[in-house]
Amino acid sequence: MRKSFVIALGAALAGCSLMPDYQRPEPPVAAQWPQTAQPDGARKATELDWRNFFPDQRLQALIAATLEHNRDLRIAAARVEESRALHGITRADRLPNVDVAASGQATRTPGDLSPTRKANTAHRYDVGFSLLSFELDFWGRVKSLDEAALSSFLATEEAGRALRLSLISEVANAYFTLLEMDERTQLARETVKSREETRNLIARRREVGLAGDLDFLQADGALEQVRADYASLQTQQAAASNALALLVGQQPSSLPDGRRLKDQGIVADLAADLSAEVLLQRPDVLAAEKRLIAANANIGAARAAFLPRISLTAGLGTASSALSGLFGGGSESWNFQPALRLPLFDAGRSAAGVDLAEARKVIAVAEYEKTIQQAFREVADLLAARTYLVEQLRAQQAAEKAQNERLRLAEARYKAGVTSHLEVLDAQRESFSAQQATVQTRHAWLTAAAQLYKALGGGGL
Repeated sequence: MRKSFVIALGAALAGCSLMPDYQRPEPPVAAQWPQTAQPDGARKATELDWRNFFPDQRLQALIAATLEHNRDLRIAAARVEESRALHGITRADRLPNVDVAASGQATRTPGDLSPTRKANTAHRYDVGFSLLSFELDFWGRVKSLDEAALSSFLATEEAGRALRLSLISEVANAYFTLLEMDERTQLARETVKSREETRNLIARRREVGLAGDLDFLQADGALEQVRADYASLQTQQAAASNALALLVGQQPSSLPDGRRLKDQGIVADLAADLSAEVLLQRPDVLAAEKRLIAANANIGAARAAFLPRISLTAGLGTASSALSGLFGGGSESWNFQPALRLPLFDAGRSAAGVDLAEARKVIAVAEYEKTIQQAFREVADLLAARTYLVEQLRAQQAAEKAQNERLRLAEARYKAGVTSHLEVLDAQRESFSAQQATVQTRHAWLTAAAQLYKALGGGGL
């Protein structure tokens, strides 16, 4: 009761909303990025359309098809419209609802119940406007509910934008994965053909006594191993193709030619200034903040439950015993019925409602801060990956070049009879591994670039 009295007294003195003033929590992350993250860049992701970031026309067509046909995105769009409609319903409670109504009534009274002892029939006709149970929002209860509904709608809208941006990044990643598997499968196919030729050559050399059984068995084993790798890569290739098809939702009837991994032409020169400025523009962070604002507004509505609720019911029109007299002089009718409801004892329901609203705000604050912390880590990781994957790719390409040269020399030495086939076999394995690793590293860099575009809140949605 003491808590009720304090809230009621404060509201009576202030005569305004009981919703707490909203203050954005300070981001629980460092103001600067870690030293391993390189934030320098020439372009802002929020101002960069995805068509300009991903120049591959085939990838652009796939992303466009995804944004049109993906089922998760359709669900998200429908939820945005659902939230918009719910806000419209709540907002309508802030304005009076006026209805126009017309009615007629006929009553037959038997003679033994009539004062004149004669049976009679009475008629009544009404037409007019009515105002039904409009609440005077002195304490801001309805306003707080409207603010909560609006913020929930905006949170759903931002969540839809976050899903849209995630889908763009996921389609790009799935496309790069498929390109990787295509290139690695092609390398394995060419390696199978090369090792078949090597085994056949050794078989002919064995027939004339220039090679032994050991050399032939080594060549045959190496061939079967790369065949196994080829089959495994084909399985992964099919899985990558199916994953991309699922994301797109409906495969376009025709697609333009695409580019190889090394020809994608993505320039990941995205700028990341102060961490807070970057993170607060992400749609998932904006959605979390809108949910926090909604939770804050619900506290005002819960507090207002302690205070009187005044509602009005009124009507204005005409009434007559005959239709012809509805609009004649003296037929005006009206009613006015104010109602006051003051809670006295509700077994702690109102107090529990305030506690519930405040607890949900604490949850919303923690979720907001957690979203920012996760976003900070994601961006920091990707900024570091953008730098170090470039160095890794450069080193991997150099290693591939060296292994290819070693293989060329080993094959020449073997043909000249200077070395054994075991050295050639080892050089073949290392060259194949180096080629596969180069493709994998290039794919990793492109994936990191696509994810960084998403993590920095890529625009043009």
